[in-house]
Amino acid sequence: MKTIDQISFNGKRALIRVDFNVPLDENYNITDDNRMTAALPTIKKILKDGGAVILMSHLGRPKDGPTEKYSLKHLVPHLSDLLGQQVEFADDCIGEDALQKSKEIEKGEVLLLENLRFYKEEEKGDVAFAEKLSKLGDIYVNDAFGTAHRAHASTAVIAQFFPDAKVFGYLMAAELNNAEKILNGAAKPFTAIMGGSKVSDKIQLIERLLDKVDNLIIGGGMAYTFAKADGGNIGTSLLEADKLDLALSLVQKAKEKGVNLLLPVDNVIADKFANDANKDVAKTGEIPDNWMGLDIGPETIKLFSKTVEESKTILWNGPMGVFEMDNFMAGTKAIADAVAKATDNGAFSLIGGGDSAAAVAKFDMVGDVSYVSTGGGASLEYMEGKELPGVKAINE
Repeated sequence: MKTIDQISFNGKRALIRVDFNVPLDENYNITDDNRMTAALPTIKKILKDGGAVILMSHLGRPKDGPTEKYSLKHLVPHLSDLLGQQVEFADDCIGEDALQKSKEIEKGEVLLLENLRFYKEEEKGDVAFAEKLSKLGDIYVNDAFGTAHRAHASTAVIAQFFPDAKVFGYLMAAELNNAEKILNGAAKPFTAIMGGSKVSDKIQLIERLLDKVDNLIIGGGMAYTFAKADGGNIGTSLLEADKLDLALSLVQKAKEKGVNLLLPVDNVIADKFANDANKDVAKTGEIPDNWMGLDIGPETIKLFSKTVEESKTILWNGPMGVFEMDNFMAGTKAIADAVAKATDNGAFSLIGGGDSAAAVAKFDMVGDVSYVSTGGGASLEYMEGKELPGVKAINE
């Protein structure tokens, strides 16, 4: 793996693709800076080497070119604070201003370019646009794992213009190394926890994991499709009606491969989708009409937690319920606690980005697990065995 540790950046301009797609409130204040802090080790290493740093990123999904709401200029004050030095800003990512500022940048300085997605060519993977970006630096560094599954101009196409000067940043390297630990070096017993709303979103990952895991835990909204497939009553709970046969086939495959498949035995149910709904507990498959399951129940928590705590390797992708509502977060919190306990006892735990990462952050438990991935979609696709364009472009 080609990383920034294999290069000296002294006197060089590092063009770094970071993932600064952070949430902003109505006053453009950053409400979660995790993606920015994740890029700091890479930036600081290059500055320490005597290099100059030029950062490029996207923010949001602007539809019609430059939009105030999605300008990266709103990130400059906080990024300057994080780095302890003034960050310069170019009001474009290509064009005269960007080119001039990138030429004038001196060692130890940092320049942030305007939002890449103000150009439609970015998402189209336009070669001419990628070539214009490439003129801004001497070495290309990809440290944006969250976009590594996209063949965009700045995440993959640009690498061809740096045939002998393209490397992974620390974040990308850590993401790939930790994923490999799970996929090819997992200590046993290995438990995968799958949650979220749809079994169809996780089908390829589940099928691949069935060849690797000892235990497969399924919770969250997708579990109700399994309950329905088993002939149960699920009320108005989430259901993929066209995936009942798929659910049954996964149960059969787990049996054939000797995988211990754990499904909920009870659920916390509600009479409406709201935090102030009336609550009750129902056995799986016995949810009354007009009620819906919004979390795993107390018996399921005990069952799942015991298995998790006895594990040596844990992959968690997807919450156990609607953890965003305080009255329906107990199941997800209990699983987080079990993962933390196992980790404390020596297990390796990987949280696969997305909602699982959000849950661990909400419970202030990021430091209690081994690694929290920064890329939901990218993490999922890598685990499924797909080749990520952003990874392939550096390795070629």
